[in-house]
Amino acid sequence: MIGGAGMLLAAGPAQAADISYKTECIPPAISGLPPVQGTTQVQLTAPAEAKVGDTVEVVWKTVKGASDNPDVLDLEKDTVKPTGTIKLGGAATGDLKMDGPRENPAIPRKSPMIMSDMKGSLKLEKAGDLTLTPDAYNLNVSKPISTDTKCTPKETVAPGATIKVSDGGGSTAGGTTTGGTDTGGTTTGGTTDGGTDAGGTTAGGTTTSGTTTSGGSTSGGTTAGGTDAGGSTAGSGGSGGATDFPGKEVVVNYTCQSPGPSNGIATKVTINAKKNGGSYALTVKTAKGVMDSPADLPAGALKPSMQIVIGGADKGSVKATGPANPEPLEINKPVSLTDMTGTYKPGASGKSTLTPGNLTIDVTLGTSKINIPCTVKGAVKASLELDTTAQEGGASGGDTAGSGGAAAAAGGTASGGGLAATGAEDNGALRALGLVAGTAILLGGAVFTFTPWRRLRSGQ
Repeated sequence: MIGGAGMLLAAGPAQAADISYKTECIPPAISGLPPVQGTTQVQLTAPAEAKVGDTVEVVWKTVKGASDNPDVLDLEKDTVKPTGTIKLGGAATGDLKMDGPRENPAIPRKSPMIMSDMKGSLKLEKAGDLTLTPDAYNLNVSKPISTDTKCTPKETVAPGATIKVSDGGGSTAGGTTTGGTDTGGTTTGGTTDGGTDAGGTTAGGTTTSGTTTSGGSTSGGTTAGGTDAGGSTAGSGGSGGATDFPGKEVVVNYTCQSPGPSNGIATKVTINAKKNGGSYALTVKTAKGVMDSPADLPAGALKPSMQIVIGGADKGSVKATGPANPEPLEINKPVSLTDMTGTYKPGASGKSTLTPGNLTIDVTLGTSKINIPCTVKGAVKASLELDTTAQEGGASGGDTAGSGGAAAAAGGTASGGGLAATGAEDNGALRALGLVAGTAILLGGAVFTFTPWRRLRSGQ
C-alpha cells in the first residue's frame, strides 16, 4: 500500500487543508524537564481524486510547531530534519511514512520553529474515500550531536485530507504533481564506534614475581607477598622490596543521579599500585562496556573520575581521573571508561586498604559541561592492601587530589550514600549549561533527546 515506485500522479485538483491537534513531546532524562504540551498545526496537500493503480504524493507542511525554540541554543542553518507518520483510513489502512530534507534557516532562540515540508508517496489499491490523518512526528538535529525529539498527538485528530479513489478509467488528468518524493532515510549521525576500549592498558607490567622482601624486613625472610588475591601486602611498603602491586578485581554497583543512566552501572573494578618513593601511583581499571552511549558523542566528550577509599591503618580518599574518550562514541553502543590514575601518599603506617568509591562522569561539549555523579550502592570489598609507611602530608583521614564522594570505609568496604541526591535539585544549573551544549534542546514543543541511558551492561 505504501509505495515508493511508480509514476506520481495527482489526478484531480490538489487539496490543502489545515488541521490542529494537541501534542505532547517528551523531554530526555538528561533535561530534568517535564513533558512539553503544545499544539501542532499541519497542512496536508493531496489530490482530491485519483483511481486505483495511481501513485499519488502527499505533502505535510508544518504551519506551526508545538512551541518556539526556547532560550537554550541558536540552531544553525540546515540542521533540522523532520519525519512523520500519516494514518490511513477508509479505502486503505496502515501508516504512510513522511520524510523531509534537512533544510531550515538559522533559528534563533525564542523564535518560531521552521521545518521543511515532508513528502510521501502512496500507491492506491482500493476504490473508496481514503482519509489522511497527521499523527506522530520526529525532529532530528545534527549539531552539536545527532539528537531526536518524538512528538505524539494527545487527542483524536481529524483527517487532514480525503482522496476519492475510483476503480474505473475515470479521468484524472492534469493534476498538480508536486515533484518527486524525498525518500532519504533519517541520517542520525554516523559516528563509528571507534573502539573506545580504553580499559585495555595493562597496569604497568604488574610483575608480582619479585615479591620477595629481602633486606629491609625485620624477621629474616618474611616473604611479604604471597599476593593474597586481594592484593594484600605484596611488599613492605618501606624501602626495598616489590614496587608493583596488582589489585583484586571487585564488583561495584553504582546508582547514578539524573541525567545519568537510570538503571545505574554495574562493573568490575581493579586498583593497581606502583611504588614511587614513599608514595604509590594508582591505576584504576573498570570492565569493558560498562554502559551504552546515550548519543553519538565526539572524541573528547566523556571523562571518568573515581574516589578511592582508604581504609585499614590509614583513612581518607584519593581521586583518580581518566582521560576523555579517544574515539567517537556511537549511540546505544557499549562504552568503556578510560583507565583512571591518581597518587596515594600514605598518612599512617600499617596495613592500608584501597577500595573503589564513588564514580563521576563528566560530559563536555564545546564550552558547556555537565557532571553526573554515581554513588556506590551496597558494600564493596577492598581491591588492594598495602603495607604503608606514613609520609609527611599523607592522607591520614583527608582527601588526596580531590574532594567529595568518598565514604569513609574502615575495614575495607565502601557503602553507598556518600553523595547527597543533588542531581534533581540542580535543574537550574543543567539549564544554564545548555543541557550538555544543547544535546537536549526544546524544539517545536519538544526536546532534542539523548536516547535514554539504558540497557546498561554488567562488567564482564
